[in-house]
Formats: sequence, structure tokens, C-alpha cells
Amino acid sequence: MVIESKEATTGIIPVFVYGTLKRGHANHRWLARARWHGPAAMEGLRLHDLGPFPMAVQVRPQEAAGCRLQGELVWVDQACLAQLDQLEAVPRLYGRLWWPLVGGGMAWVYVGRSAQVRHSPVLAAGLWLGPRAGRRCPHGALACGKPA
Repeated sequence: MVIESKEATTGIIPVFVYGTLKRGHANHRWLARARWHGPAAMEGLRLHDLGPFPMAVQVRPQEAAGCRLQGELVWVDQACLAQLDQLEAVPRLYGRLWWPLVGGGMAWVYVGRSAQVRHSPVLAAGLWLGPRAGRRCPHGALACGKPA
């Protein structure tokens, strides 16, 4: 695998986050030493709302059109990446994939398996707004992802 990042020379590793690790959410504290790069997106991953947290899963190539995952890109060191692997229960709950970013480059992203989300709602906009319980968007639907 060719790594298209600074990781090989500097130990700085790109990680794409889309759920509780995003700024303003419950697990962002795990990224206290990380450098926030900005908003980012990935294609070919479908986002599901599991209630307290989301889970992205790979889609088949014929289903990939329109599957865009929205999140944030952060840069971490190897120690932080190892801690994130523990938080995400790799490989039991999530796997970590090296995935292309929209606009170029690559980053690690945590993804689940399709069987894990088969009864969970899809977030068609690819954007997780927070835990599902009692949260409604301005349009009345749960986490529709449309602007207010």
C-alpha cells in the first residue's frame, strides 16, 4: 500500500472522523493532541444512525453514486491512532480503512460491517448531527442533514 501522507516521514497521520470524535461531540477529547485540518468528505461509504453513535459501511460500486460521508480531517500521531483503535474497538466493532478523500489525498477512517447496521436508519445526507434520542432537525425529521 502506498501511503499518500506525511506519515512516512513525520509520524503525522491523517484520520477522517464523522461521529462522536468530531468537534463538539462526546469523544472529541480523544483528539486533544490532534491537529484539526477542516471539513472533509469521502465517497463510497454509507452512514447509519445507531442512536448514540453513527457507523459508516462500504457500499458496492454499483451503489456508490450519491453515497458521500461528511466529516472532519484531523492529523494525529501514532500513539493517538493506537488510542483511537482502542476506542473504536478495532477489529471487533470497527475496522480501520485507508480511503480516498474527495478532492484528493487519503486518510484512515473507521467503518463497520453491513450486518451491523442492517436494522439502523440510513442518514442519506451522510452527516451525523449527534445522538438520535430526542433530536430533531428544523424540518421535523430525525437528522435529515438539510440546512435550517
